[in-house]
Amino acid sequence: MMVKAIFLFVRDEIRYNPYSFSTSREDYQTHTILARGKGYCIQKAVLLSALYRAAGIPSRLRLANIKNYQVPAKLAEMMQTDIFYCHGYNEIYLDGRWLKATPTFDRFMCERLEINPVNFDGTKDAVFNPRNLDGRKHIEYLEQWGPFSDLPFTKIMGTFNDNYGKDMIQRWINAGEQHYD
Repeated sequence: MMVKAIFLFVRDEIRYNPYSFSTSREDYQTHTILARGKGYCIQKAVLLSALYRAAGIPSRLRLANIKNYQVPAKLAEMMQTDIFYCHGYNEIYLDGRWLKATPTFDRFMCERLEINPVNFDGTKDAVFNPRNLDGRKHIEYLEQWGPFSDLPFTKIMGTFNDNYGKDMIQRWINAGEQHYD
């Protein structure tokens, strides 16, 4: 099934890297994301929408504020919060309805951290599981908005500035420069 294959390509072949955050629009373009082979949630959602659309499948972007109860210590220290503002994910139009899907965490990371990978088969929503494999709290959706036919870049950057602040954004960019392969 093409829908599942496209989802799995973005989920697993474009590795999740929370340090790939950027304030440059260029870093949210599909060719850039593909060339790097990694991205964070918004970048991966942009790519998933583009690939579905190229295959003739309607897709659009959504955003959510989520609480991650299992943020790795290094990332939590940098961010100084466990809330991720503007988590990017998708809606895909199949069989007369819009289904939600998030390709964010690749299966390799999920295996390493013992969390449930998100699997999308085109029949039901596929978003983060609220619990990890051993039943501990993992992800909680706090607020969701959208849909967006195109990346609301200015809104995202404004939300980041308002909620994280310029100092944290600079730490995030600096961390990305150290973590990019």
